Amino acid sequence: MQVVRRIPLLYLIGSVLVLVSVVPIYFYGTNVIAISRDRLKTNEMLLQNSITSSLSDDLEQRHQNMLAMLANLRSAIEISSGGNLSGEHVQAPELRALLEQFVSSSPDLAYATLVNADKKGIRAGRTRTEDDPFMQAELERAFTAAWDGRQYQGEPLRLGAGRDAHTILLLSMPVVAGGRFVGLIGVFIDLDFLIRRLKQVSQGQLQAYVVDGAGRLIAGADPAFATGQDMTRFEIARNFVEQGQSKRLAATKEFRVYQGNKPIDMLGTYSPIASLDWAVVAQKPREAAYASVNELQRTAQWLALGAALASLLVSLFSARKIATPLRTLTEQSRAISRGDFSERVQVSSRTEIGELAETFNLMTDDLERLVGDLKRAADENLTLFLSSIQMLAGAVDEKDPYTRGHSDRVTRYSVLIATEMGLPKEEIERIRIAAQLHDVGKIGIEDRILKKPGPLTPEEFEIMKTHTIKGANILRPVRQLRDMLPGIELHHEALDGRGYPFGLKGDQIPLMPRIIMVADTFDAMTTIRPYQSPISPETAVRRIQAMVDRYDQTVVAALVAVFQRNELGVEREDTAVDFIPEMLAAEIQPV
Repeated sequence: MQVVRRIPLLYLIGSVLVLVSVVPIYFYGTNVIAISRDRLKTNEMLLQNSITSSLSDDLEQRHQNMLAMLANLRSAIEISSGGNLSGEHVQAPELRALLEQFVSSSPDLAYATLVNADKKGIRAGRTRTEDDPFMQAELERAFTAAWDGRQYQGEPLRLGAGRDAHTILLLSMPVVAGGRFVGLIGVFIDLDFLIRRLKQVSQGQLQAYVVDGAGRLIAGADPAFATGQDMTRFEIARNFVEQGQSKRLAATKEFRVYQGNKPIDMLGTYSPIASLDWAVVAQKPREAAYASVNELQRTAQWLALGAALASLLVSLFSARKIATPLRTLTEQSRAISRGDFSERVQVSSRTEIGELAETFNLMTDDLERLVGDLKRAADENLTLFLSSIQMLAGAVDEKDPYTRGHSDRVTRYSVLIATEMGLPKEEIERIRIAAQLHDVGKIGIEDRILKKPGPLTPEEFEIMKTHTIKGANILRPVRQLRDMLPGIELHHEALDGRGYPFGLKGDQIPLMPRIIMVADTFDAMTTIRPYQSPISPETAVRRIQAMVDRYDQTVVAALVAVFQRNELGVEREDTAVDFIPEMLAAEIQPV
């Protein structure tokens, strides 16, 4: 009967005190934390929106100012040159002065150039385009756009390395005289001012960066992100790209990124820069945004833990006197359930618990006496059962003078083989009983066949082969022997399907009869039979080894191992037993 586990009294008292002290703290902390999370989320969204809006407005204003400055420079060049930039006119000192004055007007202007329709011109600034093929390519694209009468805004370029590295962006306008294209004015803007602003606002795990309409990085505070890198792996940046005609609207949303296999929940905002088709993006891990709430949660947890510990101490003190004698009774009950009747309960109490202990000890005395009687009866039944098995096997051996002692030897060999194979003790015991009774069906074979002094006729052999089924049928009604029936009924089967009574093959034959058939064959080969003379154990082992299609080679290997250690108890020659592929195995079928 399954023993139902009881809840200790100490646990009940402790649980009540813990609930009374911890539950109010829990509900208070949960409500406060939930409210704080909502407020922090709102504040973080407002902060991100404020940062991105401020940066986007600043970039929008700078872009408009730069276009206005570039337009003013173009007007001054058109007036100064009279609309003629061909040949040497583009090299005029007054034009060069205008260009240098324009570049020096702002630290954000890295380079300016003026070229005519023949791509000849002048330049000013701290950056040299002829040394960089990417800048040259940008100027080529700008020239093509200017030829078509269009302004041009290029892709951001990262120049230099280390501390000297900086990001630049090309803006250009065509120079037109009388409706005719005469040249190009272009300026490379240094975006370091933008990177500095992004670094200023990127505090407390907040990441700020700028992307273009395709989601590529324009500038960012984190050096791990490269200029031009695809940022659409962040859902907030991808959301901006997917907005299409709605890109003029700012948005805030929660999303998730993965660092390796670890998911990280994020809160992000973007604000578009309409004139540039860019967006300023700010994002932050949600855990960082909720850091103060998490700290509050940890504080509440520590308070709850302290209250729980205090409650446990009080409950321990209160319940000890009640729980200790009950625990003693419980432990003794468990000892009795394990069959240990040697101890008695020692409880000194003038209450009902003391009376219970005395009654319990009286019950233990009665149980110890009854269990002893049952064990003795069980031992007697087991001895009787095993003796009956021995008697049946002996009766079979006594009927046939040629096989006297055969069952005992097969049993010994089978147990040795099973042990060598590392089978569990319970399985070895079943194999032992099955081997002892494997020929019990010969009780039902007529003596004229069983005791015939010479070889059997085919008809007689067919009758003899029925002893396996007869043995199984004799023992089938015995419930305790049902697990042994395969060893009795199938020990004359063969892996190649040439055995009897059913002609089973391979895995159709259980392990038990595979072991018994090898042990049976070995004994049949090494003892006197009406149909053969005995052969030496070494020769028998070699022949069994050679029958690779008939016997399980794992079982055969176990037989060889115990034979080589002289554990079979048979006289053997001094030669070692090895497998000889060329040997032709005798077709010996023990009956």
